[in-house]
Amino acid sequence: MSVALITHPACLGHDTGPWHPECADRLRAVLRALEAEEFLPLLREAAPAATEEQLTRVHPADYVQAILANRPEPGSTVSLDADTLMSAGSAEAALRAAGGAVHAVDAVMEGWARHAFAAIRPPGHHAGPAQPMGFCLFFNAAIAARHAQARWGLRRVAVVDFDVHHGNGTQDIFGPDADLFYASSHQFPCYPGTGEASERGCAGNVVNATLAPGATGAEFRDAWDRVILPALDAFVPELLIVSAGFDAHKADPLAQLRLETADFTWITERLLEVARRHCGGRLASLLEGGYDLDALAACSAAHVRALLHG
Repeated sequence: MSVALITHPACLGHDTGPWHPECADRLRAVLRALEAEEFLPLLREAAPAATEEQLTRVHPADYVQAILANRPEPGSTVSLDADTLMSAGSAEAALRAAGGAVHAVDAVMEGWARHAFAAIRPPGHHAGPAQPMGFCLFFNAAIAARHAQARWGLRRVAVVDFDVHHGNGTQDIFGPDADLFYASSHQFPCYPGTGEASERGCAGNVVNATLAPGATGAEFRDAWDRVILPALDAFVPELLIVSAGFDAHKADPLAQLRLETADFTWITERLLEVARRHCGGRLASLLEGGYDLDALAACSAAHVRALLHG
């Protein structure tokens, strides 16, 4: 078995304009990096469009319909909030992003891939059930988790998040459900202002490890080793989903953590160890943030390289 790389050209059609940090060049940078010879073993798959049934396990039907109906004229954009835009291609991109997350789960559950990486956009971990936010339209990781429960009969699904920003949407959806687990390391204070260590969910099923601006890879690794990984082991997940944001890198313009590319290799390897202990190795990773193109490309390649070797 190998590693599935799931993406779709439609994800490039989400046009956020010339100055927006969450731009199509992000995905182009990731995919170029994964064209290197060492990544030839990847099983390259087209992301399907998510179905209404999959989306409405997380989002109300009227919200889904409103997003899908929001199709501005080509060349124009509509602002949904201060940070989140839609263009003519955004609805299709969002469908493929959510569908790619679902397909990543199916790949590892069906067993034809050992692990999966969905190189998708727009990202998802800030979206609420009925609210676009922070560049996000549909909540990809939660849609994938609910799909794992509905199609595959899993009960205990974990999402772990090393994006520099707290996944407030993930926490809001997972916190009230003891069968779901969410853990995040993130800069604090920082956008969106949530994710304090005291926020614990309904049954200790939410774990937040805050990192001060300027924190280095050593502090990041300590937070995972001391706080997050023991709690994840105690949860005993049947499936591990990763919100893989690479904006904690020291070169990223949107935050002030100081991680190096090697830190993303390290966390990927540690999460693979958890997946082997509890999930039969099943790990599905979904692209979230990362806004310096060179750092994003290098860190994504490091992450996928670790998946291939794990």
